[in-house]
Amino acid sequence: MNRIPFSAVFAAFAAFAFASSSWAAPEDDYPTRPVKIVVPFAPGGSTDVVARVLADKLGAEFKGSFIVDNRPGAGGNIGADAVAKAAPDGYTLLMGTTGVLSINSHLYKGLPYDPEKDFTPVSYTSLITNILVVNPAVPVKTVAELIALAKGKPGSLTFASSGAGSSTHLSGELFKALAGVDILHVPYKGSGQALIDVISGQVTMLFDNAPSSIAFVQQGKLRAVAVTSTKRLPNLPDVPTIAEAGVPGYESLSWSGIVAPAATPKAIVAKLNAAIEKILATEELKQKFAAMGVEPVGGSPEAFARHVRAESEKWGKLVKSANITLN
Repeated sequence: MNRIPFSAVFAAFAAFAFASSSWAAPEDDYPTRPVKIVVPFAPGGSTDVVARVLADKLGAEFKGSFIVDNRPGAGGNIGADAVAKAAPDGYTLLMGTTGVLSINSHLYKGLPYDPEKDFTPVSYTSLITNILVVNPAVPVKTVAELIALAKGKPGSLTFASSGAGSSTHLSGELFKALAGVDILHVPYKGSGQALIDVISGQVTMLFDNAPSSIAFVQQGKLRAVAVTSTKRLPNLPDVPTIAEAGVPGYESLSWSGIVAPAATPKAIVAKLNAAIEKILATEELKQKFAAMGVEPVGGSPEAFARHVRAESEKWGKLVKSANITLN
């Protein structure tokens, strides 16, 4: 019987091993290079803060690098469009928000991306309550007093926002509609300058994201009148919700979540979702978010997709009824 040379056996085994490794799907070893999380707003806002916390934790979980890339402009549309057109390989993600995923399609004509078709939901990461804050010199401490003042001086009170069509803008529009008051909207290019002008007394009020305004409330530079959620914030237990303070049915929450370009491999989406679920469940993350007025959410990609659709329907109705349009 002829013996097969050892060298031939070894060569055959090596070839098989090489072929097997080449058959492995790219997502099996994901990630093998830095992952970029695009934040479609300027640094310092609540979306940016949440994204940086998650990027840091994801980097540790995957033993890799997750980098936040701020691409502000056009109400978040510039950054969102960049991700929509990126390669669907899991290396470019979007920190999507209420505005970018559920509001902008109703506001902007010729939106360069389709929020439902151009993205693959990964995880509903966080829920952010807005706080109705006023300059301390404004003679109101309750929602009822604010409504009375607004009705006594129609059109003279003002509310700032982080931009036309933002969640802080629509929170104010919802308040106007349900409370039956006439308050002038003053849009800014971000919450930073809006906060400064409310603190200085240039603008009456702001429905601001809790992470960026809560410190000013605690320092006494702003007065918190109410929160926009249906439950009170643990770190502001004496501040009522707008609904319980006299405007039944009011609820306006900002939220954020990770999405990837459409057609991103399901295995990569599943890997990211599992990692984020693990991170959101940690006590350290919960405490860090709670201190900022942020609530971790989590859940499946499918549940996040349903939430985005429901929010789009809700805010679309308000945009239409308030006749809000942007170019």
